[in-house]
Amino acid sequence: TVWLARRACQRHGAIVMAPASAPLVKCLLVLDSEGKRVAVKYYGEGAEDLATQQAFEKSLYAKTGRTNARGEAEIVMFDQTIAVYKFVGDCMFFAAGGADENELVLAAVLQALTESISMLVRSGVERRSLLENLDLVLLALDEIVDGGNVLETDAGVVASRVAMRGADDGSSGSGGGGVGEPSFTQAFGSAREKLARALLK
Repeated sequence: TVWLARRACQRHGAIVMAPASAPLVKCLLVLDSEGKRVAVKYYGEGAEDLATQQAFEKSLYAKTGRTNARGEAEIVMFDQTIAVYKFVGDCMFFAAGGADENELVLAAVLQALTESISMLVRSGVERRSLLENLDLVLLALDEIVDGGNVLETDAGVVASRVAMRGADDGSSGSGGGGVGEPSFTQAFGSAREKLARALLK
């Protein structure tokens, strides 16, 4: 049975640490308005099974795509999973954990994700802008959750760390390699731009 309940994300600035032996967060997802992937991270057992991931995303979108979780986050429970989600712009953000996980912790994670990305992507949280800034989005995911463990739920701290990592990557690439040799950061940026253009067609 699917259970939906309104729940505001009220835990600002809390840092929640999960036991390393039991990952708290199963996945962080950013999907577009059609349920297609923008950015996703899975953690724990079976996390690398693409078919399982896609089936989960399809089921999750089917249960949440027609709701109106904009002002507040919403909760959905199914298949031994609890997911807290919210719409921002034309994208859907999810933080999911096991059925026995604390939804307030997941809500804090979700809030950190949506707010930090809003700070980092100045052009607005839309599918196009997120794809154009995919490196920042993925760095934000990594700063919030690592291996299923919650690292940080203060959006300002997350955004600051992502900005610093981006600056470090840019500066570190400027001194290496010979003339005409692209740095790793430049190569990654070029690949990202090509991917974004392909997805935006």
